[in-house]
Amino acid sequence: MLKIEGISAGYSSIPVLDRVSIHVGQGEFVSVVGPNGAGKTTLFKTISGVVKPMAGSIQFEGIDLIDVPPSHRPHLGIAHVPEGRQVFPSLTVSENLEMGGYTQAGRRDWKTNIEQIFTLFPMLAERTNQLAGTLSGGEQQMLAIGRGLASSPKLLMLDEPSMGLAPTIADFIFERLIEIRRQTKLTIFLVEQRVAEALESADHGYVLEAGRVVLEGNNETLRADDRVRAAYLGM
Repeated sequence: MLKIEGISAGYSSIPVLDRVSIHVGQGEFVSVVGPNGAGKTTLFKTISGVVKPMAGSIQFEGIDLIDVPPSHRPHLGIAHVPEGRQVFPSLTVSENLEMGGYTQAGRRDWKTNIEQIFTLFPMLAERTNQLAGTLSGGEQQMLAIGRGLASSPKLLMLDEPSMGLAPTIADFIFERLIEIRRQTKLTIFLVEQRVAEALESADHGYVLEAGRVVLEGNNETLRADDRVRAAYLGM
């Protein structure tokens, strides 16, 4: 579904990402883990079109994304739930979800999508008229994920969904992601610092350090790797 080949990208002449290659297959749950500053968020911004790559290629369902304007990429089926949630604070919960549902597929599937979102996150159903800026951090993260689902995505990209959340809320978010995949077979691409949870849920994982992929494999292979165990799992 998503093929990233030899991508180099950054914010100046010095790349943050250095010849990164990652593949995400249809229906897979793929995780990218690594320390702060590794380039994980830059990777997602490059896929979304916020950052223009210096080299390499990105293909989504056979379409060269480099030639697709950032504003059109959600219409292809790419939903990006950004780091820090970035909900629209002055809009209500309902209005935030409507902003996510502006794609052609989102408008077509609005009724089904909103029912699914409220089933996954009942708290949102109870707060439809509440301003998003007054929600707790965990509720805002649920809203950000719901906004992504409202677009009827083929690929859901989640950037650090557990950031700043209490452990119990972060656990709930991961449980919901597993449930989303179980219900919909949606392809999920996750960037996350909670390595144990990210790898446990994933079919395949990549370890990104200093802008380069240093390890990759299925969840069992990575969790058994001595380097991952020592650096990320505290073993």
